[in-house]
Amino acid sequence: MSENRGNTFRSLKHFNARLFFFSLLVSNIGSWLQLTASSLLLYRLTGSAADLGYNVAFQFLPMLFFGTWCGSLADRHNRRRIAIITQSALAGQAFLLGVLDLTGAINVPIVFSLSLMLGIIGAFDNPARRGLVTELVPPVDLPNAMSLNTAVMTGSRVFGAAIATLLVVPLGTGWLFILNGVSYSAMIYGLTGLRKSEMFPAMQRPAGGSPVRDVFKYVAGNRRLLTMFSAYLVVSTFAFNYGVALPKLADVRWGDARAFGWIMATTGIGNLAGALLTARLQVVTMKWFVSAITLLGASGIGLAFAPNVYMAYLWSLPLGLGGAAMIASGNAISQQESPPDMRGRLLALTAVAFLGSTPIGGPITGLIADNISPEWSLAYGGVITLISAAIVLIAWR
Repeated sequence: MSENRGNTFRSLKHFNARLFFFSLLVSNIGSWLQLTASSLLLYRLTGSAADLGYNVAFQFLPMLFFGTWCGSLADRHNRRRIAIITQSALAGQAFLLGVLDLTGAINVPIVFSLSLMLGIIGAFDNPARRGLVTELVPPVDLPNAMSLNTAVMTGSRVFGAAIATLLVVPLGTGWLFILNGVSYSAMIYGLTGLRKSEMFPAMQRPAGGSPVRDVFKYVAGNRRLLTMFSAYLVVSTFAFNYGVALPKLADVRWGDARAFGWIMATTGIGNLAGALLTARLQVVTMKWFVSAITLLGASGIGLAFAPNVYMAYLWSLPLGLGGAAMIASGNAISQQESPPDMRGRLLALTAVAFLGSTPIGGPITGLIADNISPEWSLAYGGVITLISAAIVLIAWR
């Protein structure tokens, strides 16, 4: 399928894409600092995987309830302006969390409350910021730009998780939250520095109508999208709860809770590979999507029962590759099938499927880790993923 391949970094010939993705990389390294530190902080406070599950539920409940509506908002308003506001608010949340941690005022209810705040801001930020990517490049480069966006979002985990693991002992989690707050300045700089004359403005949807119902109706009437979204939702619910399963798995099975950070970092290396491999494709196929979730499921089971931390590092590479390829494929397929005035809503719908399903899968994963075994808290998602891949393959054929 060489005719289906192109330059992996072809979107970067556009100045706005280069500026945006570099800013996003710096900012997301900070975000992974905070995500890793939050899991370590909460596990230190409670020792409970279930509490980690409840925390991610608070963080992603707003996406579940408001994500598609926020996508409709992004289709009707200036995405760049929305993203500047939300990125500033996210910086404020990180600074507040850091100050409370450094002053010793932090506790579990405060962590849950600030995670809910993070989720509310993120529900507005996600479709606006991701939708803005569609305005940085011409339509022919959209699948590549969406895959590079996934590469930056997931590949930054390599640096963020590793830095968090190195610095958490000498600095403590509070300073990691502060560093994340500072990192948002890079994203704000990138958003304000975009050249308006070189953008490809989105076709804005007029006010009124039934935008949320319209996007669901469109997906239901498109067999390719409906198949993809169904699998995307199930796999996202049960197979991506690393921040819930891995801290306890690393502590109980491999004897060091901080190994969680290194495993997340090596997963990020796989993420980067999976997203870049997807970025090479001119057209992303369902075959590629199914291959990605098959790899994700098999490697999740392998990681869960790895006999030592070194084997865990090896299994985390294909786990990351399959996961990022699945995310990038879902985003690319949604844009390939999308009318211009529905791109923000379809991106929001993929975010709802991926992030909004976490309030369901996160607590289930935590309860399995505490009451059955840490191994099965990760492996059960792999089993469900492999079953989903088989069903999609049969249904699509």
